[in-house]
Amino acid sequence: MKIYLRQSVYFCANSMLMRNDLIKYCLIALGAAVLFIPFLGQVHLFDWDEVNFAECAREMLVTKSYLRVQVDFQPFWEKPPVFIWMQALCMHVFGVNEFAARLPNALVGIFTLCSLFYIGKKVINERMAWWWVIIYAASWLPHFYFKTAIIDPTFNLFIFLSFFQVFLIKNGKRKLLHAVLAGIFIGIAVLTKGPVAILVCVLSLAVYLVWNRGLRGYMWYHFVIIVVACLLTTSLWFGVDILQNGWWFTQEFIAYQVRLFRTEDAGHGGPFYYHFIVLLVGCFPASAFLFQYLKRQNEQVAVTEFTKWMWILLWVVLILFSIVKTKIVHYSSLCYFPITFLAAVQVSRIDAGAVSLQRVVKMLIMLIGVLIGLALLALPVIGMHKEILIPYIDDDFAVANLRANVVWGYEECLVGLLYLVGVAVSLYLVKKSFRRGMLLLLVTHIFTIQLTMTCFVPKIEKYTQNAAVRFYKALSGQDVYLQPLGFVSYGYLFYSQKHPHVHPDYYKNKLEFLLDRPVDKPTYFITKSTMEEEWSKHPNLKKIGSSNGYVFFQRK
Repeated sequence: MKIYLRQSVYFCANSMLMRNDLIKYCLIALGAAVLFIPFLGQVHLFDWDEVNFAECAREMLVTKSYLRVQVDFQPFWEKPPVFIWMQALCMHVFGVNEFAARLPNALVGIFTLCSLFYIGKKVINERMAWWWVIIYAASWLPHFYFKTAIIDPTFNLFIFLSFFQVFLIKNGKRKLLHAVLAGIFIGIAVLTKGPVAILVCVLSLAVYLVWNRGLRGYMWYHFVIIVVACLLTTSLWFGVDILQNGWWFTQEFIAYQVRLFRTEDAGHGGPFYYHFIVLLVGCFPASAFLFQYLKRQNEQVAVTEFTKWMWILLWVVLILFSIVKTKIVHYSSLCYFPITFLAAVQVSRIDAGAVSLQRVVKMLIMLIGVLIGLALLALPVIGMHKEILIPYIDDDFAVANLRANVVWGYEECLVGLLYLVGVAVSLYLVKKSFRRGMLLLLVTHIFTIQLTMTCFVPKIEKYTQNAAVRFYKALSGQDVYLQPLGFVSYGYLFYSQKHPHVHPDYYKNKLEFLLDRPVDKPTYFITKSTMEEEWSKHPNLKKIGSSNGYVFFQRK
């Protein structure tokens, strides 16, 4: 009888714990859905990356060809298909639009925050897990990218999950299962963005072996299992494509990845320290707490195995993409996981009274917070008085962009003002109650990010590409040719809802065909105002209009 009662009590206690955990995950998922899903479709997709991937998904639906990625109905070897499959599925359900293109990352954002809570609770404790979830959601770029249609949030999640599984090989019970899952997650990451996933993992393992002075806790066959599981996963796409179409597509894919590493792609260059600045400002306020580690503390932070992996991941990614010639903001986005983890560890320890908040962290919060607040405060003022700024801009195309008719009001300065007040009050409260001050700082960030996305981003988009998108959409559904001149864009494909052209000469030399040879349907062109004089001299082109830095031509 006593054994029965003991088992009943144990079962009831476990049931209550499971129910409580389920409630917590539901709250996190609901909060993430509120943050990431609303207003996904209020702004046009931005060239290049957002429109690029969305167009690949749209063409999958048009051609019913889901195995090979294509753009302009030609093979596109720059990216594998996993994220594009996700977009195609959402477009099948919700239609071909901005909301469907961005929804996969919003859903990934929900899953990511739930994963952070689970991993944080398992690795450290529940206090740290809650801080990690809130800090990630309150940091600028980590939050922002869940509302975009770029590949990186999905790619980063699978890489991060693979690192967690490697950690569990040494610290969990079902070691072989964790090795298999680590390989599967790496394989899915490769099928999401490419072999850079393998490069990051191999470099991280090399650093770990040096730091750890060997495997120590791992067996060599664990990594053999990871490699086999990764190869089997990637073969689900690469292998099938090679069997059906030969090696050409895979060779071009690998050649592109190598070129991206060695050269500046599309003019996206930058100095070595580019990503250091991007992460310091873009991951604020989480990034400020990394400086908490600079000064020795009375009670050292325990260097757990997972903490070790996070430091390795941070420095490998940061240095790798500082070396890579192509510099784009989201290339270092995999660092968001270790940065927010390391910040949450410190915030949790400060909250528990184990360590004190360092002065350098307070100064960084104040300095970066004031700079961001002033930028938000100044943006509406600049928008209303742009004629003062224009004479100092030595770029005719940018000047033409700024002449777009965008309505700003002084009331929008409240966003920056409220942000500055929130940062100031939170720093004041931190002295009396760290938890209250920190929560106010994080809530201020979440609230400001939402306002920035809904109030400012749509107006910024009107300056940058809105005129071009309007031109593309005006030709949507019409049986015409449309082509940019002198610049690269994927927007004209997506927003004109282009279908495959059947003329035999179209894909041989597209520009020559459209400009100089006999065409079988109305033909339109778009170029930038800086190139208007050059293209106006072409005998077969007739200017039909211009708007905000873009000039429109029709074939005579």
